[in-house]
Amino acid sequence: MNPLTFTSFNSIQSQPQTMQINQPLALREGQVFHGTINKLYPDQTAEVQVGQHKLIAKLETPLKAGDAHFFQVTSTAAQTELKVVTGPMTQAMTPQQQMNQLLQNMNLPQTKELQQVLGHFMKEQVPISREQLLASESWMKTLPEGVTKQDALSAMQRMLEQKMPFTNQVFQALIHGAKTDGMSHVLQNFMNQLSTATGVNDQVKTNLLTQLQTLTKPLDAETGGVLLARAVEQLTDKTASVMNRIQALAVLKEAGIVPPNATLANWQSQQGPTQATLPLSTQPTQAGQLIQQVMTAKPEESTQMLQNIRTFIQNESLLTNNQKAQLNQLVDRFTQLPQNKQTMEVLARQLNEQLLKAFSANNDSRLFTQNEASLSTKDQILSLLKSDATLANNDAMLRALVRVSAESAQPSVQAAFTQAEVQVQNAVDSKAMEQALKTVLKGLGISYEAALSNKAGDIQALAQQLKPQVLSLLQELQIPSPLRDSGEMLMARMNGMQLLSGENGHQHQLIMQVPLDFFGKRMDATLQWNGRMGKDGKVDANFARVLFYLHMESLQETIIDMQVQNRIVTITVFNDNPQLNLLADSLKQSLKSGLLDKEYHLSGIFIKNITQPIVDNVTKKSQNEIENTNSVDIRV
Repeated sequence: MNPLTFTSFNSIQSQPQTMQINQPLALREGQVFHGTINKLYPDQTAEVQVGQHKLIAKLETPLKAGDAHFFQVTSTAAQTELKVVTGPMTQAMTPQQQMNQLLQNMNLPQTKELQQVLGHFMKEQVPISREQLLASESWMKTLPEGVTKQDALSAMQRMLEQKMPFTNQVFQALIHGAKTDGMSHVLQNFMNQLSTATGVNDQVKTNLLTQLQTLTKPLDAETGGVLLARAVEQLTDKTASVMNRIQALAVLKEAGIVPPNATLANWQSQQGPTQATLPLSTQPTQAGQLIQQVMTAKPEESTQMLQNIRTFIQNESLLTNNQKAQLNQLVDRFTQLPQNKQTMEVLARQLNEQLLKAFSANNDSRLFTQNEASLSTKDQILSLLKSDATLANNDAMLRALVRVSAESAQPSVQAAFTQAEVQVQNAVDSKAMEQALKTVLKGLGISYEAALSNKAGDIQALAQQLKPQVLSLLQELQIPSPLRDSGEMLMARMNGMQLLSGENGHQHQLIMQVPLDFFGKRMDATLQWNGRMGKDGKVDANFARVLFYLHMESLQETIIDMQVQNRIVTITVFNDNPQLNLLADSLKQSLKSGLLDKEYHLSGIFIKNITQPIVDNVTKKSQNEIENTNSVDIRV
């Protein structure tokens, strides 16, 4: 496994929180903890103080009020029962002496690692069993590179406080899930190992590499959309050279967008297998569905068919007003003709051609725009070229088009590919970023288990996500060790995000690590979100705390601290680049306008160096605000 060095949340977060006062102290048999006898009751029953908690327990032997001991839980059945592990802990005893006495009485070695673990849990007043101490010692001796002892201790404490299985798998998931960088390197390492691995099923390898390519190149589908629009423009342009049109058709064939037998004369009518046509009573949202309705409609159904066409034109926001007017003129001319099968076929052909031209012409200005049905121009073009096209396989076809174009030996095709990449790169905006984030998060499959259990979404589509595919691969016995190691590292990162996300009373936490690659520029973004839910079950959007952890090739490590109070936003950017102030100034107005659109008001933007003292202060301030207000805490 390639050595990786990571930054963790612990560098900006507070020390691990002790158990909440309002939460009951949950004890399990075998656990050991430090407690003080507050009161004695008959029948060897006593009130024991454990940190901020009090419990009533039955003691094996009589003790004296005011004495402090290490206790071990012997039973949690009808009543908690405790036995004394050590003699009274006097105030004169140092923590080291207390630890040594406990380790000796529990027949445990006084190793450096055990003392570190025991010292931490003594300080935090967290009960722990003998078996858990031994497991913790083992983990502390074999910490991965880049994981600090404090990272490890924090993970162990979380496992105990949230009653997680105290296993190495969970421990590894937590320590790696808390990292704020390195996810893109983990993905790349896994991809490299998979590409060169032998003995892996060819189909499994192909599917995994395809999904990994989708994650590492989230905007390739948009690049493919530009190439698709250019090819269609070439094919529909009767003035273009025959050679250019043939080359455009060839790349569409090789990408599987048009059938292999398509020619310049018939490529628009060679759509391949046809899905079940929507009944005329159903208004289509895809242009291809509309054409299918026209082609299959009976002459006596022309009134309803024409109404569907006009409604489609009116509702399609991806068309310009001028294009809508031209399409309506086409429909008007048809109404003057005899309503028979022949004229309806002509209408379908002409409507298909005009829609292809319109959506292709609009692609450049609507690269990251979707209509009310969540369809883009490239989706509409594909629906016209392939009657069996679905949103699930559209991206795959477009990515295939990118691959074919990039590998083409034809200079004109290579030039078109380069121009398409530049065009998409120049068009990247907030919508593009949002789309890329959605693509990556969906493709990773971090919520795969939850979606599966809730029966949310297409099961077949869920199975194509990265996580279930990696899980399936790791179940194979005969895979190379380097591939297994890299796969387990990847699973640890994804499982860690799930384990670190969850509920704690009315507080909710969400952690996401998003690897992004924009045209060779690699970036890691990590999100940690903590929110207080309102009585209606929704997050109170009026109060928020957001910290964005970004690791970029140009700006390097960057932390964006955003605070929201009564919808007033204050942003502090931590970065050591001296030019960042100038870069930020040019973007302040657009940020202010964007926030206003969402009914938020920008108070100010502050640029500071990313020094440890500053970051620590940010964290402490954040915690106080969370404790004293009904705010939402989001860290990225």
